[in-house]
Amino acid sequence: MPFFERDGIRFAYDEFGPSGAPVVVFSHGFLMDSDMFQPNIATLSNEFRCVVWDQRGFGATGAVTRKFSYWDSALDLIALLDHLEVASASLVGMSQGGFISMRAALLEPDRFRAIALISTRSDTDSEAVQQSFEELKAEWARNGAKNVAQNMSAFLFGPEYGASEWVRKWLNAGADHFEHPVNALVSRDDITPRLGEITHTSIVFHGLADPAISPECGKALAARLPNCKDLVLVDRAGHTPNLTHADIVNPPLRDFLLRYAR
Repeated sequence: MPFFERDGIRFAYDEFGPSGAPVVVFSHGFLMDSDMFQPNIATLSNEFRCVVWDQRGFGATGAVTRKFSYWDSALDLIALLDHLEVASASLVGMSQGGFISMRAALLEPDRFRAIALISTRSDTDSEAVQQSFEELKAEWARNGAKNVAQNMSAFLFGPEYGASEWVRKWLNAGADHFEHPVNALVSRDDITPRLGEITHTSIVFHGLADPAISPECGKALAARLPNCKDLVLVDRAGHTPNLTHADIVNPPLRDFLLRYAR
């Protein structure tokens, strides 16, 4: 994968599709990397220049040694567009990638066309959820993913999806500096009062069996975004419907981008 640099960090990214096509930037979820969008890019890359990247602490970008916020990550996304000399793009953000995409749209609203948000929310997590992430952080510091990989797989993908490749990635990841991505997640701010500023054409996807972020959060997000065109609720899908139920997500996602991302 090629790299770009910002804030002293080398970020991995990749591109698929025609160089002159409309640009769509895909931002992955927590504990994931850019590979999670391969089932979607396979359908979209004939019409769009699909750009994926690995965020701070994940994938080929690797561990970061200092704290950061999702506003920093939104600036990373914008720096990627600057590196590619892309003046305007659309965004697809899943969970954490949705947190980042919405913040990028708030930082530089004129830079973006359409936004697709998957399994995400604008507000913060409950104290119980934040505590569970603190416990994950402590366990990862002690033992890496050894004792939590299988549970994370079921939590993120559901019991029917073959996630052995993701389990392998987690087991091979180092235990150092995992606290920074967790801290960014649990300390993020509530941007719900600012959703009215995100006037871009948007679409929201959410799995009806999502154990990580309730479908009610997806419904609330769709209701509050001023120019949301559709809410796609995916039956029996968990937290990663674009990956586990790509056959359901891809058609409305492609139709949305063909209509609004050009």
